[in-house]
Amino acid sequence: MALKREISGTVVKKAGNKTITVLVERKVVHPRYHKIVKRFKKYLVHDENNSANINDKVVAIECRPLSKTKSFRLKEIISTGVK
Repeated sequence: MALKREISGTVVKKAGNKTITVLVERKVVHPRYHKIVKRFKKYLVHDENNSANINDKVVAIECRPLSKTKSFRLKEIISTGVK
């Protein structure tokens, strides 16, 4: 059995019912300039109970494809965003 990939990031959008958009940031070394640069990617995550809100820090786990673009589901909410 393959290990399920986990991603952690910030909720930037509540897209429709039971779907959130999570922004994942990673830091990599630039191949030529040898400086640390940020790389971003957005993932659509299935939120069954509509419990996450914008600016929440969340962890999502990989699952079977739920739609054309959605293949992660919400595992837990680490911290809530400040309004």
